[in-house]
Amino acid sequence: MDKESFPDLVPVIKWNQPMFTDHGTFIIGFSTSKKHISVAPEVKTMKKFEEKIADAHYGATSNLFRITWIQPTNFDLLKEIIEFNVTDKQDHTKFWREA
Repeated sequence: MDKESFPDLVPVIKWNQPMFTDHGTFIIGFSTSKKHISVAPEVKTMKKFEEKIADAHYGATSNLFRITWIQPTNFDLLKEIIEFNVTDKQDHTKFWREA
């Protein structure tokens, strides 16, 4: 992903984790560990992309999925997830989606 693909995304650090927002609402977050990078796009998005995340062989919970350092990164999937969140939350006024 580059700034040209998503010019309105703002990189921020909240809760000691890097994430991206659009018009003040959460779009996607990342965190790293010794064995993987975690990608957190919110539960609604995890449910929508559950099958594609599994097809990429990424481990997942209801809130995030993990890409180990030795796995290839599916950048098309990441782009699709970000595009979905940007579009789905275009009229959203709060940071998180409501449950």
